[in-house]
Amino acid sequence: MVTKQVTLDQAWSGGNIDCLSCSIRSSALLSGLTEQDFEQMHEPVEQLDMQPGEVLYKVGDPGRHLFTLRSGLIKLVQYLPDGTPRIVRLMRSSDTIGLEILVAEQYEHEAVVLRATGLCRYPKEAVSRFNQTNPVFHKDLMLRWQKALSDADTWLTQLSTGPAKKRMANLLLRLKEENSTDCFLFSREDIGSILSITIETASRTISEFKRTGLMKEIRHNHYALDVEGLTRLIES
Repeated sequence: MVTKQVTLDQAWSGGNIDCLSCSIRSSALLSGLTEQDFEQMHEPVEQLDMQPGEVLYKVGDPGRHLFTLRSGLIKLVQYLPDGTPRIVRLMRSSDTIGLEILVAEQYEHEAVVLRATGLCRYPKEAVSRFNQTNPVFHKDLMLRWQKALSDADTWLTQLSTGPAKKRMANLLLRLKEENSTDCFLFSREDIGSILSITIETASRTISEFKRTGLMKEIRHNHYALDVEGLTRLIES
């Protein structure tokens, strides 16, 4: 993990080149704050760069920070009583991670990097204070809570129930790059965990999609999708 501190002045003004060029700066967690708000923060915003396999935090870790993804992909994992891991959500660019610590003391998931990821890290105390004192920030935070609930509903209805082929098609379309047909996958084990299917079923379904032209492999784990064909499969 590579960490870079961004001073409050840089975070506010964009004086740091990474902040200035950040593609999600307008949708980051603190984007709605005023200059006076930033002056009340006693800790710097921090930028993290993480590589696949690194763990951002674990279940039960003390909740001290919230995070916004600038880029990359992170899986949120919970464990069944027998220790079996289940991926309960995928977090992408502009998503906020760790919202639960605003009402609890600990993180509820294990957050593991799937693709090279850049994050901004914010102190919990500052976020809690702004939530109480800044109406614009409070409204934005409520919208992020609502998005998290909607994502959880979508995960349950589209990725955890129904035929394996439709679950796979829904996952591929969720992973599709914006304004593109490109899709980057990860291990079959993780795919199986997401869709509640066996690794063998995941591999067999992907092979069938490749054979029927619903996805075309460009290079390892990088595919071009037949978006219309996958959509028809889901609606059939």
